[in-house]
Amino acid sequence: MGNNTGDNAPTQGTLDSEAEITLGLLNAVHENSSITQRSASYELGIALGLTNAYLKRCIKKGLIKVSQAPANRYAYYLTPKGFSEKARLTAEYLSSSFGFFRKARDQCSDILETCADAGWCHVALAGAGDLCEVMTLCVADYPVKLVGILDERQTSDRFSGLPVSSRLMALGNFDAVIVTDLAEPQSTYDSLVRDISPAHVMTLPLLKISREKNPPKRQGMA
Repeated sequence: MGNNTGDNAPTQGTLDSEAEITLGLLNAVHENSSITQRSASYELGIALGLTNAYLKRCIKKGLIKVSQAPANRYAYYLTPKGFSEKARLTAEYLSSSFGFFRKARDQCSDILETCADAGWCHVALAGAGDLCEVMTLCVADYPVKLVGILDERQTSDRFSGLPVSSRLMALGNFDAVIVTDLAEPQSTYDSLVRDISPAHVMTLPLLKISREKNPPKRQGMA
């Protein structure tokens, strides 16, 4: 790999900025396995040498694997460990970053308006936590009823005033599901589209969920 600046990422800067760059790189590779170091550098807004250093660090840590592609190019893929680290960093960054509530509120409002325009009056949430709470605050402004929350990790049977279940169908009839899981948004989405149409699974941009995968054979709505 070109532009060698050493095997370890620079130690300058704060831990937050390092985590943010790592998360940005993992997102970039997840969205496009044929991404080049130059295009990743442009997308992340950092120097090419710094991109190379972080990429090497991620490969060394087992987060990204690389394979030779035609025309002397490389293809990059997230490993299972990389997917887990991406989910962890996403949750950590979103929960602590300045302006999270404002961004979450705006996107929750947009997605609830989309549901209302589609005539989806009964909506379930997938994932308890901060984003779920923001959604319950925003829903009062729309003709939408939240029927409950799907969450296998939640120990309580209620969260933010809504019933919680480890089984989606136990929440009753619903028109759509909104992913509100900050911890593992991608795996939650992938699990949902095994059972219901992706068209009825709503995702917020801030969760960085990829909808491009070919979903497994799915069944009808509840």
